[in-house]
Amino acid sequence: MDRSSTSMQCQELLVQGLSLAMIFGGVLHFICLMKSHAAYGRYVDTSGSSMMVPARLAWFLQELPALLVPLLLMLITDGNDGIGRHLMLWTFCLHYFQRSCIYSLLTKGRPYPLNIMLLGMVFCSINGFLQAHYLLHCATYHNTWFSDACLLAGLIIFFIGMGINIHSDHILRSLRKPGEISYKIPRGGLFEYVSGANFFGEIVEWLGYAVATWSLPTFAFAFFTICFIGPRAYHHHRFYKEKFRDFPRSRKSLIPFIF
Repeated sequence: MDRSSTSMQCQELLVQGLSLAMIFGGVLHFICLMKSHAAYGRYVDTSGSSMMVPARLAWFLQELPALLVPLLLMLITDGNDGIGRHLMLWTFCLHYFQRSCIYSLLTKGRPYPLNIMLLGMVFCSINGFLQAHYLLHCATYHNTWFSDACLLAGLIIFFIGMGINIHSDHILRSLRKPGEISYKIPRGGLFEYVSGANFFGEIVEWLGYAVATWSLPTFAFAFFTICFIGPRAYHHHRFYKEKFRDFPRSRKSLIPFIF
């Protein structure tokens, strides 16, 4: 595909800068979050002065920019008829449609701190722009790309991860009856092997996406995802072990049989 087919030129320095900033931010988040958990969900301090947002509204607003920004860029990009670009960008949008328009309506989570929701909106806006701009204006795919092993393997990995993520979220929601707020040991599916099965699924998704596109922006996002939700899986695992005496001792935090 020819870059001249689009109305905007590839901003290579911006793409590289945002990608490297995401990698650096991931390292900082990993260091901080291994010491203390992010203050949302079960770890939120409801006695604090932070404004709280209902969980369903918070998740919808937080994730929505990562869906809307790519769609907007696709609408304002002229002459972009490349199958490869659209395939990967629609794959990206599929995840965020599920998160913003389906997951947000089903979640039974606790109220969400407004400041964390706003930070999430900023990140999703920037990442949505980065991934969409790269795919629409920078990426080049050849005619043989459709049969490329990286594309096929990456898409298979992505959809396996997405399936694990959605199924694990369903298990977590099913733990509570209407009105319940207590925590229980999740069982079934990949939860038989790791405490953070939902996090594992999302990490697998973005690793598959990175393999399929084979680019710095997608690898940067996958790396950031590992650094951000990997520690949360570790803290959840420690939470279960401390709270429940009958917690399965063979279960790992994030990676089956390993960690």
